[in-house]
Amino acid sequence: MAKRKSTPFSAAKAVKANARTRVGQPKPSRVLADRPRTGRQAKHKPKLEDLLREEQ
Repeated sequence: MAKRKSTPFSAAKAVKANARTRVGQPKPSRVLADRPRTGRQAKHKPKLEDLLREEQ
């Protein structure tokens, strides 16, 4: 059977593993709910003409 190829040393992985042993596992991330999409009109500022018509 063939011998497995060893993975190259990664300093970032070594630092993270060291931090996990000293501090502990980080808390799992939470999924943030996306804002509901309100449509195309909400993406653009209302025009001055439309604002003046609404006031009357």
